[in-house]
Amino acid sequence: MFGSTQSNRKKTKMKKLVLLLFSATIALAACDVNKALSDINKQLGTTTGGAGLTNAEVVQGLREALNQGTNKSTGAASKMDGFYKNPKIFIPFPPEAQKVKEKAIQFGLTDQVNKFEMTLNRAAEEAAKEAAPIFLDAIRGMSIADGFAILRGTDSAATNYLRRNTTTSLRAKFTPIVQNATKKVQLTNYWNPIITKYNMIPGVQKMNPDLDAYVTDKALNGLFILVRDEEANIRKNPAARATAILQKVFGAQK
Repeated sequence: MFGSTQSNRKKTKMKKLVLLLFSATIALAACDVNKALSDINKQLGTTTGGAGLTNAEVVQGLREALNQGTNKSTGAASKMDGFYKNPKIFIPFPPEAQKVKEKAIQFGLTDQVNKFEMTLNRAAEEAAKEAAPIFLDAIRGMSIADGFAILRGTDSAATNYLRRNTTTSLRAKFTPIVQNATKKVQLTNYWNPIITKYNMIPGVQKMNPDLDAYVTDKALNGLFILVRDEEANIRKNPAARATAILQKVFGAQK
């Protein structure tokens, strides 16, 4: 009798154990299903923009944002005083020639120094007028992968894309433009008296930095600073999204 009772208890425990194992299996299976569904949704998210966005809309929105940003930036940089009166992109006396500036001021050439700095910036303003077509080519070449990387990237992801894809072309085209611009604004007329006076000082190391290369690099950097600011404004400020597609694409980031 006792043996029979003990056997029944063992059977009851076994049934409970089987039920627990079965319940655990069901729970694990449910977790796996949920995980699988989550993975599927994530994968779907790589082929659509989320929030009802298609690949085409994402790329269109990013291209439009870049067009808006580069048009505003090149317009601002290329106008009179676009560089000269903007502290963010103002081009100063070449740093490597700082001693030249100090000596020139000591010699009473402050006015020439100021005019020289102004003409540096005038040359950059002239060069900036030619940037828009180069930016446009890079924007047209944006792929779907580029678009999603930019959309999900930092506030300067689009600017970084442009910098990677346009710097070489911009520098190649800016260099002759800057050379012509420096002639147009008569840059050397202000530079030559300063550097000549400095190089006449006994014992100084003769200097004559490549002004065209300096202006080109500074002009490029200034443009990208303005583009970056425009990009951040579009991402953060709904009022800056001038079209429906911009509102849809950047509004979906929230």
